Amino acid sequence: MLKTIRSIFYASSKKKALEFHRKFVEHWESDYPSVVKCLHGSMEACLRYLDFPEEEWISLRTTHVIERLNKEFKRRTKPTEIVPGEESCYRLLAFVSLKMELYWRANPMGKVKENLPFFKQIREM
Repeated sequence: MLKTIRSIFYASSKKKALEFHRKFVEHWESDYPSVVKCLHGSMEACLRYLDFPEEEWISLRTTHVIERLNKEFKRRTKPTEIVPGEESCYRLLAFVSLKMELYWRANPMGKVKENLPFFKQIREM
């Protein structure tokens, strides 16, 4: 089931994603009707990222960027048990945010995704 769902969200176009969704419904509806109903009901919202340029899909499709930023905030603030004041805390968080932004601009995921075997496999389907 996971492979089928992944094929929907990693499709190379909205048309292909909807085709994979149709196949998912046909294959799994009899065994897992509640799962199919839940996914089917929110499919349009789930595929909204496909309305944007393809190079932005990878960051719009997941919450990884947000999770990574929160993890970095925690990593930087945990060793600092006492912060001199609220402004100092804001400056620290702003510094961490800026550092992550510069990293993401220098290493966009779009450059990497072309080399991942999973993406090549999905395109060939």
